[in-house]
Amino acid sequence: MHHLALTPDDNEAVLAVVAEPAAAYARIEDPELIRRAPVLARTLPEHILEFLERFRVDEPSALCLISGLDIDQQRLGPTPRHWHEVGERRSPSFPQEIFFLLCASVLGDVFGWSTQQAGRIMHDVLPIEGHENYEIGSNSLQHLSWHTEDSFHPCRGDYVALMCLKNPDAVATTVCDAADLDWSALDTEALFEPEFTQMPDNSHLPSMDGPTGDATVDRLRTRSFDLIRSWNDRPIKRPILSGARDDPYMALDPYHMKLDGWPERSLRAFEALCEQIEVNLRNVSLRPGDTVFIDNFRAVHGRRSFRPRYDGSDRWLKRLNVTRNLRGSRGWRRTPDDRVIY
Repeated sequence: MHHLALTPDDNEAVLAVVAEPAAAYARIEDPELIRRAPVLARTLPEHILEFLERFRVDEPSALCLISGLDIDQQRLGPTPRHWHEVGERRSPSFPQEIFFLLCASVLGDVFGWSTQQAGRIMHDVLPIEGHENYEIGSNSLQHLSWHTEDSFHPCRGDYVALMCLKNPDAVATTVCDAADLDWSALDTEALFEPEFTQMPDNSHLPSMDGPTGDATVDRLRTRSFDLIRSWNDRPIKRPILSGARDDPYMALDPYHMKLDGWPERSLRAFEALCEQIEVNLRNVSLRPGDTVFIDNFRAVHGRRSFRPRYDGSDRWLKRLNVTRNLRGSRGWRRTPDDRVIY
């Protein structure tokens, strides 16, 4: 793991950096704040910038952790019962969210999905009553199966970023780094072939997200939901592996993959890869103040099950999607500087 522990001096420097935007803006979703984030990020301490740049360019690990960010639990208050409750009010963790946003902006451009959490850029990851046994991030009583984030979509992010605000039960995020796999024992040539169908995951379904109230936005979201339904009805065949043959990138989500009609060789190669991932899956229990960046091309991730209390003390994370190629999604966004994919 690529790891940097913040010192007390680092925390003071970070507070100084985020003070100006925290005073100038009311919420993390402000488009101007998101637009300025790459410029503001340059004012972070140099060793933090160098640490993130090394992770981005050298790929020393599929997991990058910055630990030790100060979070005042009393000021933070109770965990919301639903992400809807976060709403438009000023967040009690706004300074920490700005730091999170700036770090992510060193790695690339943050973006959101119109089909997730009403198009918000920064998501709240917390248990939601009634979702306990769904295969989505707001579940709790069942494991969240390991997966590549949004593996079905051509605009999937390069990184999935998580910032922990609360985790009193030390609920583990599960991760498997592609570097831990024995590629020589796998049929990589078969995995590079476009023979695999990856279905849209449940978090992008209309039932998980209500209307926004904006007629134009809701029309565009309806178009996206219709396209997602079409991918369910007529799955597109894609390869699981890409990049270098001896050190490949991967994209798979077994829970949402339809195995019907796969060639026998493809099926065997897929099953062998899944078996290796299961063996090499490790637990990472995030603590308050931990920010982790997961390379979405070089790792799969999930989460262990836990029993929610719904009393304000449950696990609460913030999440960002980061891309190194914002232009690649231009056909899915309304304007060049719009960060929401429709």
